[in-house]
Amino acid sequence: MRVIRLPGLIDPHVHLREPGATHKEDFDSGTAAALAGGFSTVLAMPNTNPPLVDRASFDRARDAARKKARCDYGIYLGASAENHRTYASLASQACGLKLYLDLTYGPLQVEGLSLQRSHLAAWPADRPLAVHAEGRSLAAILLLAMLQERPIHVCHVSRRIEIQLIREMKARGCAVTCEVTPHHMFLTQDDVPHIGPGRSEVRPKLAAKSDQEALWDNLAVIDCFATDHAPHTLQEKDSDDPPPGFPGLETSLGLFATAVQEGRLSMDDLVARMSLNPGKIFGLPVSPESEVEFDPDAAWEVRAVDFHSRCGWTPFEGRQLQGRVRRVKVRGRWAYQDGEVLVPKGFGRDVAGIQ
Repeated sequence: MRVIRLPGLIDPHVHLREPGATHKEDFDSGTAAALAGGFSTVLAMPNTNPPLVDRASFDRARDAARKKARCDYGIYLGASAENHRTYASLASQACGLKLYLDLTYGPLQVEGLSLQRSHLAAWPADRPLAVHAEGRSLAAILLLAMLQERPIHVCHVSRRIEIQLIREMKARGCAVTCEVTPHHMFLTQDDVPHIGPGRSEVRPKLAAKSDQEALWDNLAVIDCFATDHAPHTLQEKDSDDPPPGFPGLETSLGLFATAVQEGRLSMDDLVARMSLNPGKIFGLPVSPESEVEFDPDAAWEVRAVDFHSRCGWTPFEGRQLQGRVRRVKVRGRWAYQDGEVLVPKGFGRDVAGIQ
């Protein structure tokens, strides 16, 4: 067995479903899945039930994470129609503000340029601001960010025109960073018949092959690989009203490592986008005592039955991957080894509070 050591991976975009939907996932099962995928740190999104938009809801999520998380974590605050007037006191405790400009899972869509501009002005310029923005919404928020001279991070870019816009804005000196997901890099609309119509529901939607090719062609523009881990149960996905989202924590590294084996990117590319760049963008402390022992030669078949995630399925079921996590160390302690989580609930630390 050949083992290489990688720095602890950071996923800046996960949905751990707590509070409000712990039958799908919670901070215990979700952070166990993160460790199994090689991640020492995850940043959890705020579109929970209730959404994390004020002190009471945010503290509820932080309390759950403090008791249950097995890897390190941060928690986003969500932008709402009113909270730009009141959230300044929470900025130092959140890993960032999430601004939803397009409809997705949950009630947090922020509509109207005036309100969006208010959030860009109110959120401290030295704290991360992440946006869900597609198509025209992306063009609008990029313009607002440029006019207000504030950095933004664009989540789950999926289409040719979007990555081209970001490339052009970067060339003009706009302080924009972006992420792409494994499912947009490795799945397209052509995979929907195989996965199933309900199980294929995700936001942004799976795109055309030409959009996927544009992401690979513009790898230099992409700062992060983020899973957008968004678990729902099979019963929900197979219902008449399937919610959007895929689980992704336990397959991401394997997918990108397989791409390394195929020559589509280098291991340095992978490390930059799954560890170094997310750390820089979100101001996370670099711990030399967090690492992943990874066997790049181990072949394995994706089987959701083996996963730690609570949702019980994956759109990559049956796919053959090359490269497997053997051990994960978090802050000097072995937290995962060959399928077994070794640390107790509550071992994880809130990274936002120690920046």
